Amino acid sequence: MFVIGSHMSVAKGLDKTAENVVKMQANTMQIFSRNPRGSSYKTYGEVEMTRFQSIRKEYCFGPILAHAPYTLNLASANEKTYEFACMVMKEDIARMDALGIENLVFHPGSHTGIGVQAGTLNIVKGLNQAITGKEQITVLLETMSGKGTEIGSTFEELKAIREGVNHPERIGICLDTCHVFSAGYDIVNGLEEVLDEFDKILGLENLKAIHLNDSMMPFGSHKDRHATIGNGEIGKEALLGVVANPRLLGIPIYLETPLEDDGHREEIRMIKENVYGIYNTALF
Repeated sequence: MFVIGSHMSVAKGLDKTAENVVKMQANTMQIFSRNPRGSSYKTYGEVEMTRFQSIRKEYCFGPILAHAPYTLNLASANEKTYEFACMVMKEDIARMDALGIENLVFHPGSHTGIGVQAGTLNIVKGLNQAITGKEQITVLLETMSGKGTEIGSTFEELKAIREGVNHPERIGICLDTCHVFSAGYDIVNGLEEVLDEFDKILGLENLKAIHLNDSMMPFGSHKDRHATIGNGEIGKEALLGVVANPRLLGIPIYLETPLEDDGHREEIRMIKENVYGIYNTALF
């Protein structure tokens, strides 16, 4: 099944968000697990959740992706920052799992000067205290652009995290097209080579989600600035090449481009129209 959606607001309720997904002719969505720049989170009512689950089932939604808040930094050496990150990760894994959300993605973190190795150890420790191995949800490490002291801009750094945890079976990868391009992986001129490298280091079977974003910044800039599809340095042709690549068929796609719902609906329509001839029409 071809699964595509965008990041959505849950301000009016999960059920209303799901209704908007249907109106956009999408079949999945990404939401924040809590306030992206704070610590508060919404509590969902029983009626709202029943309606939400009903819509998901009726319209055959693919895997839903929750995004952890940007304030979370599991790589930090600062005690308060790290304790907060561990608390949020543990709480949000449990909360999203209880909602039946299939995946939770997070930015691995910034080591802020202690070094990649020490930061990675902190990430691993944080994940080990948060993941019991009994969850249904999968926690996804997002590929990063490598700005500042970010960890996760290379496939090797993500591998070190995944291999270090107690339950690697509960850890997957989310590939962000803007981030990998900015990190120096040439998905424009060498997508197959990038996928070969990903497969060799991380295993394509562990790729669970794709953030489809163009990049305002040039190749290898290590700067994270998303652009709408076709209006950035990656370009429409290359991004459609990602969507249509046979090796990526079936992996859910989530738009994080700087648009509201109407704009995302048009991007989704355009993407479907352009890959229509490649896939069987039943996939749409």
